[in-house]
Amino acid sequence: MALIAKEKEFERSWWEKYLSGILQQGPIPNHVAFIMDGNRRFAAKKHVERIEGHRKGFDKLAEMLRWCQDLDISEVTLYAFSAENFKRSKEEVDSLMELARSKFAQILEEQDRLKEHGVRISIIGELHLLPQDLQELAYKLMECTRNNNKCRLNVCVAYTSRHEMTQAVRDITWGLEHGLIEKSDISEQLFEKALQISSVDVLVRTSGEIRLSDFLLWQSSSSYLSFLNVLWPELTIWDFYWSVLQYQRCYKSIKKQQIATELNTALTDTSSVKRMNNFINSLCAKRDCFTECV
Repeated sequence: MALIAKEKEFERSWWEKYLSGILQQGPIPNHVAFIMDGNRRFAAKKHVERIEGHRKGFDKLAEMLRWCQDLDISEVTLYAFSAENFKRSKEEVDSLMELARSKFAQILEEQDRLKEHGVRISIIGELHLLPQDLQELAYKLMECTRNNNKCRLNVCVAYTSRHEMTQAVRDITWGLEHGLIEKSDISEQLFEKALQISSVDVLVRTSGEIRLSDFLLWQSSSSYLSFLNVLWPELTIWDFYWSVLQYQRCYKSIKKQQIATELNTALTDTSSVKRMNNFINSLCAKRDCFTECV
């Protein structure tokens, strides 16, 4: 199944169009994140190999991206593989790496479609933990989509939120050492902008687990958290629409909290704001250069 659907492949029933139209009368989240949990339990339930559960999970991912595409959600973040998952059996880890190879290669073949839809893909995490050939595929995928700017797909691989926050601290230290910012510029706002992933409006976790598992801990502080009692491969459009609807119901209180946080952490000194913006631009250029040069 292709990651990004062609228009003619994206056939919707009348009731899907109807419900989508209703949801679009309310606020649509800009950024939705998913903890795709339950692939192994799905495999056990269906009495198939674990890797087959993960394959079904990728198919569901492609389907879910179509739902997001239909609602014009501009950014999606996926918890594909935690750094903690390397503690699983060698057989399962090797199978997951092989699946990632085939899917990354498949997505690379869809470059024209990704460009047509303006999809930029970022693969975020401790990529050095991946096999060398998989690292090369990941960097190639990021490089070939880096100029796309209509929507963004963040794929978290070998990722933990703790590592992302630690890296942000290192990047801020780099900015201090190079004179791009001053110690007085360090703030919550600067730290948030130094993270690789932006704040999330809705975070969805499947499988009935009610925890974040070290995923987007900072970015989800003002999000609507949706914990669904369904395994990821069995997720339906009804489940997804329910999460969006609940976000809309809580929208006023969520926005009130977000605005209060922004006011409390906003920099007021114009010189500091200018340095912060220059630093973030330099940091983004540094990250893009690293991707291009690998």
